[in-house]
Amino acid sequence: MQLTRVAVQDIIDTALREDIGAGDLTTQLIVPPEIEATAEIVARQAGVIAGLPVAEWVFQTLDPQIDFRPLVEEGSEVRCLQGEAGRGHVVANLHGQARALLTGERVALNFLQRMSGIATLTARFVALAHQAASSAGLPSPRILDTRKTTPGLRMLEKYAVSVGGGTNHRFGLYDGVLIKDNHLALAGGISEALSRARQSLPAMARIEIEVKTLGELEEALACGAEIIMLDNMSLEEIATAVALARGRAKLEVSGGVNESNIEALAATGVDYISIGALTHSAPALDISMNITQISH
Repeated sequence: MQLTRVAVQDIIDTALREDIGAGDLTTQLIVPPEIEATAEIVARQAGVIAGLPVAEWVFQTLDPQIDFRPLVEEGSEVRCLQGEAGRGHVVANLHGQARALLTGERVALNFLQRMSGIATLTARFVALAHQAASSAGLPSPRILDTRKTTPGLRMLEKYAVSVGGGTNHRFGLYDGVLIKDNHLALAGGISEALSRARQSLPAMARIEIEVKTLGELEEALACGAEIIMLDNMSLEEIATAVALARGRAKLEVSGGVNESNIEALAATGVDYISIGALTHSAPALDISMNITQISH
């Protein structure tokens, strides 16, 4: 997944309006408009850096003349915690009007911390799943995100998942069919729901159906389901499901996935593991901005 400034500019503008309002009162009172400054953005915690382009666009929205220079690549894993003189790992330098640097600081860091936290957590799940599957002699399952995202920030959060090595599930309700328990209740069951979905399925769209029991799995397989989500099943049930579905359908595990069970789940041989926590519970990475030089 790639980000473009056009695609995220509305998100940036909304965030800046929320923070600045009628104006940055403190900065306007204290910092003369002619002052320029150099600053550095510092990661003080190990993790995967995501969101550097967004941080740059925040500052350049306030002042197009700001020079923003990343010192690491997007998706880089920062391992050195101390860096030079114990200041952390510098991930970007920037220079320009001091007022714009101070006014954009919090919004830029909010995006960068949030996105880097998501990428870091995703990378950890991907690594654990790969290690477990490889040890079992199996292909690694893809780690998927969900729609459990912060309202208005889905594009950025799903992008961060991809930076961390995860795979984006459907982006919204419009780009994939996922038949869940409430759909089944209203449609009258698995067979009828699948039949209705297939009748008017848009070109290139896929159908996935959620099941909660092995009996429902067998019914979905009998109806020709191609992708089946196993919702909150036990490890024993998942292993049985893999044996039943082998060569007949792709399987996705969902519900209650965490760092204590991801390896056992990956070793069952499922194709996908979806994790809502990637976006709804990822802790922000510790990142800050420091003014390093002032010029008049």
